[in-house]
Amino acid sequence: MSPLIQSVDWLAIAPPVITAMAGLLLLVADLFLDDRRKPLLGWFAIAGLTLAGLTLLPLAVGDARSTFCLTTNPTVCSYTADTFALVIQLLVLGGALLTALLSITSVEDDRLPPGEFWFLLLASAAGATLLPAARDLATLVVALEVASLPAFALVALRRGDRKGSEAALKFFLSSVAATAVTLMGVSFVYATTGSLHLSQVAGGLRQVDPALSTLATLGVTLTLVGFAFKTAVVPFHFWVPDTYVGAPVPVAAYLSVIGKAVGFTGLILVTVFAFPSYASTWGPALAVLAALTMTVGNVAALRQRADAERSAIRLLAWSSVGQAGFLIVPIAAAAYTDVMLNAIGATVAYALMYAVVNLGAFAVALHVGRTAAANRITDYRGFYATQPLAALAMGFFLLCLAGLPPGIIGLFAKVTVFSAAVNAGLGWLAVVMAVNVVIALVYYLQWTAVLFRAAPAPAVAAAPATTLTLTLTRTRISAPLATAIALTAAAAIALSAAPQTILRLAAGTLS
Repeated sequence: MSPLIQSVDWLAIAPPVITAMAGLLLLVADLFLDDRRKPLLGWFAIAGLTLAGLTLLPLAVGDARSTFCLTTNPTVCSYTADTFALVIQLLVLGGALLTALLSITSVEDDRLPPGEFWFLLLASAAGATLLPAARDLATLVVALEVASLPAFALVALRRGDRKGSEAALKFFLSSVAATAVTLMGVSFVYATTGSLHLSQVAGGLRQVDPALSTLATLGVTLTLVGFAFKTAVVPFHFWVPDTYVGAPVPVAAYLSVIGKAVGFTGLILVTVFAFPSYASTWGPALAVLAALTMTVGNVAALRQRADAERSAIRLLAWSSVGQAGFLIVPIAAAAYTDVMLNAIGATVAYALMYAVVNLGAFAVALHVGRTAAANRITDYRGFYATQPLAALAMGFFLLCLAGLPPGIIGLFAKVTVFSAAVNAGLGWLAVVMAVNVVIALVYYLQWTAVLFRAAPAPAVAAAPATTLTLTLTRTRISAPLATAIALTAAAAIALSAAPQTILRLAAGTLS
């Protein structure tokens, strides 16, 4: 075979390819289905995501598989399906599958165009699945944009909804700015090193021409700033609350988990794989950003708790900002250790825990939102009396996020992040984390307590469906929504019973 012709490992790239093909097939199928059969598209999307997830099983056996390699150097590749990539792909596909279960009910309730919705969701999931396996900066940026661009449309897909349009505009403008900054940084890095492959960039930055050192530092800084936008860390978090509130609830859930996973995966790849020689630059910067992000997010969420009339979705949005701070800590800690890859396992473990319980919390919030459109904290009063199983699940999810028993997996994940900071000598950051854990306990426990309080007495001669107590007794949880809540609750309980499972899985991701 000619050295200019390379073979493609189709099994290695199967997860993103199958997800993308399923999205295209759904878009075409939408043209030929009448309105009565369009609900089938959601189940086809679930089947496509399930098939893509099953392809991870043969990839998990044996050594890492790489493809799209340089013909002059077969060891330098653009796509590598190693353990790290497979674990993140499992998170992305599992999160997208749960989002699809939530969306089956929401597409009908919000009268969203089904063909467009399912195509956009699977297109975004395909980009998110590609990103963790990317091993060059070009593929990384392309995957990031493929994951982000459909999300803008998903946020604004409710026709005639001004709040959704404004949220999508904020999301779009912040993402465009992030992309511009990232591309400028990548161009500077390429000008300095002459390569876009992460391994060659890492080698080139270790021996930078003194005349190009300023350009290299600027390129590294701008690239990191661009990913900071994508991960919604402070001060690049301003779009999050309004976007989550304005978007359909399943889309907000998707952004809180998959969007965050995409951003942090990209941040890991550029820091640990491409820029290890600049650890003295990005390490302290990320440590400060972690402290600021968790503090701003938790304090803002606490303010939502103080005003019980505020939206529960907005509280979850600020909570996600606070959780992002914890996710950054192990990445910052990696800069202070000799073996960077060991510290990253804590971020992966925390991301897996957060994905399960946060999707579960959004699933319950979606059910409450079907009967209480404002979805306020006060709307959860009396929830246990009318929906005991859903209330217990919500309480368990909130305790996991707070890191309190019986949510053992949340506690173990936080301890793992604490250990990463302490082992790296970041004692001050561990103190900031401890303070933020206490702050988060206040609003998580307050919300949990509301679930079990007696519902307010209905007003005399009230308008139809005035209270959650009256409406919830007449509203059953739809089968897909109940399945999503049951799956996330079962996963959270199983992981709390055996937390070492997720910790061992995460510990081996980058070893």
